[in-house]
Amino acid sequence: MNDAKRPLLIASLSAASVFLLIAVYFVPIWWVALTAPNYPEAAFPDGVRINFHMNGVFNGCSLVVKDEIIEVEALDCVHEMDTINHYVGMYPIAAGGPIERGFSPFLITLLIIMVIAFAISDPKKRMMFLAVTFAINAGWMGLTIYTDDGLNYQNEGYLYALMNQLDQDANDKTISSNKIVDSDRALRQLRDSLAGKEVESMDDEADSAAEQQPAIAEKQRLILALKDTYDNDYHNGRVTEEWSANGYQLMAWHYGKVLGRYFNNPDEIQPMVKALRIATHVVFIGLIGAMLLLLIMGARAKRNLVFWLLVLVPMALPVFFIIDYASWLWWYGHTLNDMGAFAVKPFMPTVFGEGKVAQFATFSYPSIGFGLMMLNSIILAAIALIRRKESL
Repeated sequence: MNDAKRPLLIASLSAASVFLLIAVYFVPIWWVALTAPNYPEAAFPDGVRINFHMNGVFNGCSLVVKDEIIEVEALDCVHEMDTINHYVGMYPIAAGGPIERGFSPFLITLLIIMVIAFAISDPKKRMMFLAVTFAINAGWMGLTIYTDDGLNYQNEGYLYALMNQLDQDANDKTISSNKIVDSDRALRQLRDSLAGKEVESMDDEADSAAEQQPAIAEKQRLILALKDTYDNDYHNGRVTEEWSANGYQLMAWHYGKVLGRYFNNPDEIQPMVKALRIATHVVFIGLIGAMLLLLIMGARAKRNLVFWLLVLVPMALPVFFIIDYASWLWWYGHTLNDMGAFAVKPFMPTVFGEGKVAQFATFSYPSIGFGLMMLNSIILAAIALIRRKESL
């Protein structure tokens, strides 16, 4: 290959890799479905199906439009699968991967930075690039996880999935923050009534004022909806600290809440929540340490092992996903709550292919996101080979 064309080829392949990594974040990576006689194909053409994304688990069921079937909206198969699973003592789907989902935007950003840094030949420019981008990523991560109102820096899809996994409709546009009936208005109406003035009804006034309010951003609506649910738990003594709207608080509270949805056993749930809190700190510190290592060692003129990690780690993303996915499936099948309606032996759910659990047939297959991961690995392997030839 012409030496003059090599940098252009590396830059082009790296740009394609960055595009694929961004796309992976917004499309389903894996899907799982259950079929059974009580879920007829006419009503459930794809079975009870869910889609795994980097930032959450989403409904895989579509709206069925047939003359004999009338549906206003598609069945939420995340809730449906949770309902099925809890009979054998399995925890809700939202209990899996809380750390991975919460840190997903920073992890993907880290991989993108690593790919770009590997494409930069000049060690000084590489170090400058890594120093600036790692500082931005670490700052973004710290703001989101630990500062008050840090959820404003989190992505909307993640918040949507959390809200929906609380067994609430995340599409419901009605939240308490938009209900403008308050004590001041009630007092004003009482005063007007005593003065003999015509009093507008509470509902009419609320509707009128609501029409005058500016449209609220979707992300802010989701944050406020989560806050409403959290505040209800706070006022009922289920949590002890006031709402601060950061990722650390949300992850721990949400994890405990979904664990206790069907099996409200505090003695079992509280240690799991405590472990999650510790894991959040460990992962945060670990990511900061990894960025510092890559900055200090990976930007050196001599291409050492850490330098090659800049491309090898993003290249191995499909492997990391499969390991993480299989580990959580093992956890689901081996962490069965005794409060389940039916007692079953611990089991390993199907990672890939078709399986059988009681009367249910299970299906677990990669989706478009995993295909994009594999394509990205091929591109990164090509970049690594080109860099390797430069060293010979």
